[in-house]
Amino acid sequence: MLKPLALYIGLKYTRAKRRNHFISFISLASMMGIALGVAVLITVLSVMNGFDQQIRLKFFAMAPHVTIMTDQSLTESWRALGESAKRVPGVMDYSPYIQGKGMLTHEGQVAGVSVTGIIPSQETRVSELGEKMTAGSLGTLQPGQFNMLIGQDMANGMDLRVGDKITLLTPQMSSTPLGIMPRYKRFTVTGIFHVGNGFGYDDSVVFINFQDADRLFQGANPISGLHLKIANLYQARPITLSLQRMLSEHYVVTNWALQYGAFFKALSMEKTMMFVILLLIIAVAAFNLVSSLVMVVNDKQRDIAILRTLGVTRGFIVWVFIIQGAVVGVIGTLLGIGGGIILALNATAWVNAIQRFFHVQLISSSVYFLDYLPSHLEVSDVIQISLIALGLSLLATLYPAWQASRTQPAEVLRYE
Repeated sequence: MLKPLALYIGLKYTRAKRRNHFISFISLASMMGIALGVAVLITVLSVMNGFDQQIRLKFFAMAPHVTIMTDQSLTESWRALGESAKRVPGVMDYSPYIQGKGMLTHEGQVAGVSVTGIIPSQETRVSELGEKMTAGSLGTLQPGQFNMLIGQDMANGMDLRVGDKITLLTPQMSSTPLGIMPRYKRFTVTGIFHVGNGFGYDDSVVFINFQDADRLFQGANPISGLHLKIANLYQARPITLSLQRMLSEHYVVTNWALQYGAFFKALSMEKTMMFVILLLIIAVAAFNLVSSLVMVVNDKQRDIAILRTLGVTRGFIVWVFIIQGAVVGVIGTLLGIGGGIILALNATAWVNAIQRFFHVQLISSSVYFLDYLPSHLEVSDVIQISLIALGLSLLATLYPAWQASRTQPAEVLRYE
């Protein structure tokens, strides 16, 4: 019977009276502070999730999950090696590649590139290169035709279009009547792809046919091997260890975590630090809640003393003020959840509208990998933030409630 009465009194104390408007204002400020902190935290984490999701989608559309490398020729043996790799649990498919360095020249313009020889039919099994084509197609890389796919940034920088001729020079030397000359070959641009700025593909990687690359880099011991696609990205390490144990010492096995793991760890650390920093907004609001409850306790000294003389326990008094603080925390958290969800679900559309209205580009792909503000709301983030906000609100009530329970009726009512 005490707890419903404690609830009634606690709710009554949250309502403003003529003589304690300032206390009510502090409580309202605490409530709005909690709401603002929760809403901002949900929105920022959703944006961080959006960036992380889009970067992963774009990155792993091209980057291999696991790579087997060797300096030996795999022209005849790549299929047998791939079938052996598929026997490892978790490996879904494979595609052979040959990789070397070269230099492109076109009408006086020069660019250093990484040349990758692929088999189009196999490459579609491990990457989304075919879906990234903005002009031409992946299928044009036929053996013996010496066709080439280049990135959008390189095409813009060197003023290249589909059908243009371009010269590729390699570090290997050839003997000619004029002396030792770099080996070179004329290629036809038959496709342009666009992955996204910041990933290194659009401005420094070109693709040619696997057999053409084998002929071009013949005698130069280029890096060759297999790109593997696995079912679970986070199983890359155990799969790598299994492959390394299975293959001979002539092969080196690496994976995306070893090659690019530091980048994704930095993204995760950035999200964690942002969470901790913005959590301070809720902490400040909780501190304000402590202040408002302490003032309420001082304002209600006479009421507390009368209740104690009527026989209520100290635990009852504690519950009264815990309930009052909890009401502020719950309402503030609910308002923050509603506002945060609305902001997170509409952040992309609203930022795009602002950019169109003011004719500005707030998000540049040259800096942020994307040219728009992504947002991905995760229920786990909302639950975590809500529990933390409620926990801090309840924690803020403990000292004022304890202080109220220590009120001595005789001292307070001495002069009444």
